[in-house]
Amino acid sequence: LHLRPPHRLLLLMTSHGLHSPLLALPALFSPSWTQIYSGDTVTVRCEIQGGEGAQWTYEWRQGHHKNLFPTVTLQPSWTQIYSGETVTVRCETQGAEGAQWTYEWSPAKLNTPPTSNEYRISSATQSDSGGYSCRGTRDYLLTEWSDTITLTVSSKPKAELRADRTAVPVGGSVTLTCSVNPSSSYGWKYYWYRDGKSYQPVTNGQISVSEGGLYSCRGGRGEPVYYTEDSQPVWIDTTGAFKLELPTKHYI
Repeated sequence: LHLRPPHRLLLLMTSHGLHSPLLALPALFSPSWTQIYSGDTVTVRCEIQGGEGAQWTYEWRQGHHKNLFPTVTLQPSWTQIYSGETVTVRCETQGAEGAQWTYEWSPAKLNTPPTSNEYRISSATQSDSGGYSCRGTRDYLLTEWSDTITLTVSSKPKAELRADRTAVPVGGSVTLTCSVNPSSSYGWKYYWYRDGKSYQPVTNGQISVSEGGLYSCRGGRGEPVYYTEDSQPVWIDTTGAFKLELPTKHYI
């Protein structure tokens, strides 16, 4: 049997009319190196202790490849996502580049032929929550199962808007803060609106305003952009500019 590495082999022997147990020795490799490299050729030989003279047939099996350990990744990398978001679950095996692999997934609903190394969830629902793992297969070779990565899909979030005051002071400003709960979720940028119209380009979660009006915000992340529900609007007053006091005239 001539093989190209890497392979692990198991062997079964059969012979008619034989009742006493025999021992199959571990497969012998020629050359005898246990460390070989891509492109090398090796001959694997099976020897049976006590089976001399019998007419044997041999069955070779390729076992699990313990040197190839796949990893499940998410793109984007958030494990907390929301209803309607898009995420790609990908199986990656270091050291297996260039080989023609097919993949087996858990949960089994991902195993729709042809089975590839990635599965795209285009509009997530809560039924997509759970653990994801994979393994690669090629001919009779199997990798180990990957570790499980857990994806949680929650209902669509709503942005929350807070103001440090409700009126713009003379010559000053009001600080508005927009956030998405839970705070453990990542990747948000914020879109700001004044009187129902876009107010500022995409920013982080905080802006300063010096004009009165009805302000609101929402968060967005990913590609294509996934938006939260709009926040409750906040009304900001404009304080009167000046109060003029005239000097009192005294008449004689």
